[in-house]
Amino acid sequence: MKWMIYGANGYTGELIAREAVRRNERPVLAGRNAHRIGTLATELGCESRVFDVDRPRLDGISLVLHCAGPFVHTSQPMVRACLDAGAHYLDITGEISVFESIMKLDADAKQRGVTLLPGVGFDVVPSDCLAAMLKARVPDAVDLILAFTGGAGVSAGTQKTIIEGLREGGAIRRDGVIVRVPVLHDTRQIPFPSGSHLAMTIPWGDVSTAFHTTGIPNIRVYRATSRRAAARLRKIRPFLPILASPPVKWILRGRASRQAGPDAGARERGHMELWGCASNTRGGSAAMSMRTPEGYALTVLTAIESAMRVLHEPVQAGSLTPARRFGADFITTFPGVTVS
Repeated sequence: MKWMIYGANGYTGELIAREAVRRNERPVLAGRNAHRIGTLATELGCESRVFDVDRPRLDGISLVLHCAGPFVHTSQPMVRACLDAGAHYLDITGEISVFESIMKLDADAKQRGVTLLPGVGFDVVPSDCLAAMLKARVPDAVDLILAFTGGAGVSAGTQKTIIEGLREGGAIRRDGVIVRVPVLHDTRQIPFPSGSHLAMTIPWGDVSTAFHTTGIPNIRVYRATSRRAAARLRKIRPFLPILASPPVKWILRGRASRQAGPDAGARERGHMELWGCASNTRGGSAAMSMRTPEGYALTVLTAIESAMRVLHEPVQAGSLTPARRFGADFITTFPGVTVS
């Protein structure tokens, strides 16, 4: 079966393409930059296709692994094209609005026999599996906290996604509904495996996906920060609408385009730590920690494995989260992952 990596010329897409070929896979490499896609495809011995995401060419393709963000702009036409072509759709997004829009297409995907599986990278495989593990320990949980720390820098694509989200601020889930809140809505100390760290709420994808995986109605996601960084963010918070204006975003996106992601050494040396806690109304709770490889390194592993399983296992049609499709223990199948 023929599968495609769209956005193979981007930072993460290229990492995935190279690892796939190392495993003797030959995905079709696609994107809109003819020179970069053609050069990479020639080097790796893969077929290539050049097209804009608004006009996909998916003839003969059984699965698309979509790696070209910001996905708030690029996912909708690719998802629709996959549904029309009967091709499975996977991506590496972490954007709440993208998850929510894809979950609404569940009935359509089932009717067409297509799997829609967003978030098969660090956003959100480990945290989604952690949420499912906690749900198993506290079946009647009503509150879920997830937090993470670590990393070795971000790619241009990730930075552009952050810029796109400036205007929307933060987000939590309250009583089953996603609620928009100010940036730095809440801070708390998180007992990560390496020690306690201050962390702040962020609009991470699990605000969407953890609910669809577990049904837990109240969800907050935190990322470790320093007190100095939190203080700076409080000072600039009133000016975020200005930063999100079209002229400023244009400038910021231009700067982001020049940003390189972590090199091979940083990816190999880095790691991520996650912590989660689920609790019920009777005072019962459970907490768990997880350590994984660096985020981009893990994304390469989880994205390829997800694609292979969807391609070669019996079809589970519909809009799914990673833990719903592969089970809570999916993350533990990867090297360098420990859970406690």
